Amino acid sequence: MSETSTRRARAVGINHVGLEVGDIDEALKFYGALFEFTLRSRSERHAFIDMGDQFINLSAPRIQPADDARHFGFVVDDPDAAKAAVRALGVELIGSRGNNFRDPWGNRIEIVGYAGIQFSKTGPILAGMGLAELEKTEAARRELEDKGLA
Repeated sequence: MSETSTRRARAVGINHVGLEVGDIDEALKFYGALFEFTLRSRSERHAFIDMGDQFINLSAPRIQPADDARHFGFVVDDPDAAKAAVRALGVELIGSRGNNFRDPWGNRIEIVGYAGIQFSKTGPILAGMGLAELEKTEAARRELEDKGLA
């Protein structure tokens, strides 16, 4: 690094994601039908859903239009159960792998299974979430090992 350059911060992770919704009560009902979660707090315009050491901020009203590419991956312990819940609500699964959907406000969500990806929670966080038994697939463990992360 040259003397004239400045140190750049290193990206460590994501603390939270903010999603715009049309109505907080309706959003809590919709997402509560899909996923088991703990409501951290709420106000007239915001609700905060805990996911261990991370959270989602639901914010109303919806201002941005939906688009086809913008999305986030919602990591779950059981992707099949999540997809079944999406279908039970009459919401269409989309995408080439059939693991994306749009919520009623146009947010595109990708369902991602914890076992098969390199994203990891620490043992104490998993235990605190009641998920201490979650394991990674061999492929996910190899990915982590190849990066020196396991």
